[in-house]
Amino acid sequence: MAQVSLRKVIKAYEGGVQAVKGIDLEIADHEFVVLVGPSGCGKSTTLRMIAGLEEISGGDIAIGGTIVNDIPPRDRDIAMVFQNYALYPHMSVYDNMAFGLTLRKFPKAEIDKRVKEAARILDITPLLERKPKALSGGQRQRVAMGRAIVRDPKVFLFDEPLSNLDAKLRVQMRTEIKKVHQTVKTTTIYVTHDQVEAMTLADRVVVMNHGVIEQVGPPQELYHHPATKFVAGFIGSPAMNFIPARIEEASGALNVVMNNGTTLAVPEDRVARYRPHAGKQVLFGIRPEHLTDDKTMDKSNLAPLSLTPEVIEPMGMETLAHFRHEGTEITARLDPSTPAEVGKPLALIAHMNQMHIIDPTTDKVI
Repeated sequence: MAQVSLRKVIKAYEGGVQAVKGIDLEIADHEFVVLVGPSGCGKSTTLRMIAGLEEISGGDIAIGGTIVNDIPPRDRDIAMVFQNYALYPHMSVYDNMAFGLTLRKFPKAEIDKRVKEAARILDITPLLERKPKALSGGQRQRVAMGRAIVRDPKVFLFDEPLSNLDAKLRVQMRTEIKKVHQTVKTTTIYVTHDQVEAMTLADRVVVMNHGVIEQVGPPQELYHHPATKFVAGFIGSPAMNFIPARIEEASGALNVVMNNGTTLAVPEDRVARYRPHAGKQVLFGIRPEHLTDDKTMDKSNLAPLSLTPEVIEPMGMETLAHFRHEGTEITARLDPSTPAEVGKPLALIAHMNQMHIIDPTTDKVI
């Protein structure tokens, strides 16, 4: 087990296209870090460079304090789990898990011990004599994980391992992967495009966009204190609302004024932070769960507004209401008992303690 360091790492292709643009990242020993972002952001390329499957164009990658730029993948002491399980169909589960150790001439007793321990951790002991064709997708993914665990590597690398599973099984396997990490405690780097997966699994989340790192931090920090508009919009489901507005000062107080004239009072503890932006156009960011009906326990710094729903989505434990304001789509999360109707104005409450103000010229959260 070891820490992983990326220092000014670049990946450039022919024609000067840079997939990864000089990123720096420090991953601690035993840490579970998730790289998340949209397709083409550079997350899988970064993982493949750590694995040695892609050559780096610049910078250094170190594992356990040793720079591995020129070390082949087999000598980096890492184990990788792919989206494709890549199991040998003619071998049993036991033999699939043991294969890598057999190639390395491990003693049979040691192989048997490691395979059975990994099978115990993953709860697949009854499956050891089966062939892959007799397994479900989730069971095959467990076998792929077991094959990695038996190697006892310094670092686990996961490249979107749950993408081929159905929604229910993805949730189950997320739990299993988290349990395994809590048991094995190997340094883990996990790539996904699914922000829910990232939030539920990670000690820290690395949000990537266009080959750069937008923000790194614990899931709750990224959720409640995003640094940029991209992070604010990418983390959280449904996504944060971004409403064009301006900051206006009146009698020493500040208000967020929407384009239709709706005025929302800025909490006192944020006035000093936002005052330099008085008179300027901004984006008012607020999550759907902070734009609700008035059935709320927290009564501080609430601002009323009225919007007319275009679509109502009953979800059982909650209702999502979708609006359009001055060309901007807005979503609110409502109590399921709220009598919301399409085309009928709905009284809402904005929880201003939870708002975000974004500078539209820089996309930075103020």
